[in-house]
Amino acid sequence: MGEAQTELVSIVIPAYNAEKYLEETVDSALASSYPSLEIIIVNDGSSDNTQQVIDRIVANHPQIKACQQKNQGVSVARNTGISKATGKYILPLDADDLIAPDYIEKAVDILSKNERVKMVNGLGEFFGDRQGAWNLKPFSRRLLARKNMLYISGIFRKTDFDKTDGFCPEIKGPEDWDFWISLLKRGGEVVRLPQVCLYYRIHANSKRIANKNKKKEAISILNKRHKAFFYRELGGKLHYRRTWSRLFNFFIRLIKPERIVVNKDFEILDEFVYNLPELFENEGITIHSLRNTLKTFEYKGYKIVVKSFHKPNVVNRFIYGNFRHSKARRSYDYAKKLNGLGIGTPTPIGYYEQKCVFLFTKSYYASLESDCINKFTDLINNPQFPNRNEVLKAIGRFTATIHEKGILHHDYSAGNILFLQKEDNIEIELIDLNRIEFGKVDLEKGCRNFERLNIDTECLEIMAREYAPARGFEPRVCIDNILSMRWKKHKTNYSANKNLT
Repeated sequence: MGEAQTELVSIVIPAYNAEKYLEETVDSALASSYPSLEIIIVNDGSSDNTQQVIDRIVANHPQIKACQQKNQGVSVARNTGISKATGKYILPLDADDLIAPDYIEKAVDILSKNERVKMVNGLGEFFGDRQGAWNLKPFSRRLLARKNMLYISGIFRKTDFDKTDGFCPEIKGPEDWDFWISLLKRGGEVVRLPQVCLYYRIHANSKRIANKNKKKEAISILNKRHKAFFYRELGGKLHYRRTWSRLFNFFIRLIKPERIVVNKDFEILDEFVYNLPELFENEGITIHSLRNTLKTFEYKGYKIVVKSFHKPNVVNRFIYGNFRHSKARRSYDYAKKLNGLGIGTPTPIGYYEQKCVFLFTKSYYASLESDCINKFTDLINNPQFPNRNEVLKAIGRFTATIHEKGILHHDYSAGNILFLQKEDNIEIELIDLNRIEFGKVDLEKGCRNFERLNIDTECLEIMAREYAPARGFEPRVCIDNILSMRWKKHKTNYSANKNLT
């Protein structure tokens, strides 16, 4: 017996009012030539004698597992069964269908030899009220975006299932289509065995007949759940006339073009980025709302900060729409560049731009939430801040580092410098990156870059004394320049405070 044949396969059978066919389905599973099987039957709140049939099956085959739940639909039943499965591989099997004896054996052999293969199925054949071959198109992601050519009883790894959201209870009908999109939208191969592996029973209550009138509702939910996938494959959303989706989207893009970019390291968050306008409008926690708005989100275990930039005036809408990169795009590009230069900034996830004809309308920038819990403002507002002088020195050296690397932040202000004190160092990060200039930073530019830091002269001197030697400048020259170049309102503010004391 080969190693592949020792890996357990879990056959999950959801059963709702299936008394008539369930035993035949289970018998076809038990007849499999593959030796390492577990069968899990989930009674989805049946109102007929399905439970008595299940009890009889389990009495005759104690190795078969069974459970009951109130009626919640086939998606929940499948999810319940898979949650109880201990097999490396999963085979969903409807309670009125049959499988070929050698199907599992051949499928596991392929899956065990090729990690790139995410699912194996075979040919299908109708029986019951309709006879004949089930003519399924060859798999391609482009075609999967318009129609489902994969029956539900494919075999896949449980680890791959765990990376999806499972079967969607909201979709009544093509929940198998939704699941295959979830499993395969970011890559992976599908192998179809050149033999009949599934026998699909057609009868008055079969799924293909019962779900004909649920197309519009299902498409609406699919667009919400897989927007990134449809945009990649169809150039926009899936339309009711599915075959024409790419053509419809071509003309829509001429009128309302969008630019959506996702960091390749965070492809798991692509649906989040593609849905930013809707998510930002309806969800998230607002942490800042003035000219621009900041919200925090939790998504798939990640803590994310999204910045929504205000809509510019008409002149700037035309400029941003045709000649200049948006603030969201610059924030993303500059964050990646800073990361590449070893400069701390929250990890960029992606951005979303919207236009209407030639006019820019809206943009969003998403990044991971920073671990740096303090801002430079904490040093201003609290003279007793722990290790305050050491933090100021670290920020002075950090400023020298970014200037030496040709980075000039034109909004180098107290709210845009974050830091975190650790046992062995002080970690510093920059935010609000859309106004960064790259190029040589000389003495004058470097000293002037401190002008927005609204803190007392003693603190500025501490920073200057660290900044100067790191750049090869005379400390006294840097101190004099930094103090003379600071904003007038900051000079006036601290002079007034000094006189009061």
